[in-house]
Amino acid sequence: MLLNADFSKPAVVHSTEDGWIASPASGVSRLMLDRIGDEVARATSLVRYAANSRFSRHEHAKGEEFLVLDGVFSDEHGDYPTGTYVRNPPGSGHAPFSEDGCRILVKLRQFDPDDLVHVVIDTKDEARWRTEEGSPVSSMDLYTYGSEVVRMVRMPAGSAFSESVGDGGLELLVVSGNVERDGQILNAESWLRVPANSKLDVAAKSTAILWVKTGHLPVGESSR
Repeated sequence: MLLNADFSKPAVVHSTEDGWIASPASGVSRLMLDRIGDEVARATSLVRYAANSRFSRHEHAKGEEFLVLDGVFSDEHGDYPTGTYVRNPPGSGHAPFSEDGCRILVKLRQFDPDDLVHVVIDTKDEARWRTEEGSPVSSMDLYTYGSEVVRMVRMPAGSAFSESVGDGGLELLVVSGNVERDGQILNAESWLRVPANSKLDVAAKSTAILWVKTGHLPVGESSR
């Protein structure tokens, strides 16, 4: 399967009920955002767990990164409530489940093989947020490895967020609220990818929180 697999092109996916498809695990469904491969794939997805659903234990040979958007995601290592950002490095494994149901943004098989740091961050921790002087927009650094930078951005209603996108492109998920870009409204759980050497400008229509990742996309078209 190739879905939004040309990283030199922009891509937008809006979260809609009719876009979700069942996974091999009962009670677990996915909204695919980009994908290269079949069940084992380089993939970015929204994943929805019904109450008391689970996946069997598996390993992430090339790493797993996720953000809990709603509910509590769990595995044998702990419980991860709404707002938790996690990086499970290459070679790690787990048996995920959710007792009451949850939704997560998850990225699979996209780590540098030498990026072996396990990360768990509570993005609801106000002490982690910082505001640049003179700007109403605040941000939280989540992780940096080489050119890859992951952060949260919080925008009050009416504020603007701009970024010049260099090599490696930019990826954005609207975690809450909604923003406007080029006349298009991106509601909560909408996903946007901007290719390298371009510009991102978004305006908050309401108070909005964004997950933003830059500098990580492969050069050229699809790559396994």
